[in-house]
Amino acid sequence: MQDPFGNFIGRFVFPEKTRSFVVDVNLVADLVTVNPFDFFVEEYAEKYPFKYETQLSKELVPYFEIKEKGEKLTALIEQLQGAELGIAATRANEANNAGANSDKDLAPTDRAHIVHFLVALNAFLSSHIGYNIRMEPGVQTCEETLTSKTGSCRDTGWLLVQILRHFGLASRFVSGYLVQLTADQKSLDGPSGPEQDFTDLHAWAEVFIPGAGWIGLDPTSGLFAGEGHIPLACTPDPLSAAPIVGATDKCEVTFEFVNEVSRIHEDPRVTKPYSDQQWEDIRQLGYKVDEQLERSDVRLTMGGEPTFVSIDDMDSPQWNISALGDHKLRLAQDLLLRIREHY
Repeated sequence: MQDPFGNFIGRFVFPEKTRSFVVDVNLVADLVTVNPFDFFVEEYAEKYPFKYETQLSKELVPYFEIKEKGEKLTALIEQLQGAELGIAATRANEANNAGANSDKDLAPTDRAHIVHFLVALNAFLSSHIGYNIRMEPGVQTCEETLTSKTGSCRDTGWLLVQILRHFGLASRFVSGYLVQLTADQKSLDGPSGPEQDFTDLHAWAEVFIPGAGWIGLDPTSGLFAGEGHIPLACTPDPLSAAPIVGATDKCEVTFEFVNEVSRIHEDPRVTKPYSDQQWEDIRQLGYKVDEQLERSDVRLTMGGEPTFVSIDDMDSPQWNISALGDHKLRLAQDLLLRIREHY
């Protein structure tokens, strides 16, 4: 099945009672590094605030709905609006680096570039809302999250969705997985990431920017969504993105879950140096190849042999990757005869 937002849904009906219900999800993810800032923005939306075009606003109506207007949320919105609605990235970064928590963290500036605005807002929430693991169902209200200044990923994600909507930006809630792989080398000037490969259920927010489309923001980490963020459901409301919904009779329940990640293929990377043993294996293999070539009396030369490239057909395969071609063969025969006549 599919919901109104294009998310795929599996429906299961049980004609008889069951004692065990298992959901086993397997997927293969090609985690090629992506640049989360690799997008264009329509000219009218480059600076915040901006106004969506009329037709686009109609199409995005569900993503503008403001569901929460609590006292603490309103105060936070006013605090951020007091920063010229731009939350300049430079000022926010300075405040984060200094560990400040006051209103002056977000000093008034000129209209900020939309990317700077999103980066700073995302980083602000990451530094002001602590992360915890909640096993309780559902999503906290924004008031609960702001009161405790802690929340799970879904709580902070929903808080960001509501803040963005208060700022007039279309946003939606995302539920999926987060995969984090251990870095090949320790970072020289910042955190190196997880000590071992890791995956877990995760939630974050997406904002629609004209030209760029839906951009993922992860307020738990303060980062833009990258290759490790794997979305499964994107909806205007967290209720529509719940992994499992349904009805059961009253019963005693034992619940457990596990998330595992394993690497099934990985090409060698220049950032991962060979070990001493690997270098020794490479050398030994080279010696064996040399011995075999010598036994077979294979003569190898390396030096100043001339290389010829066509002057008028330089891009065809025969002058790049193919060993031979009709044009190359004709020129080679002509060259051979001319050399024979000369020598």
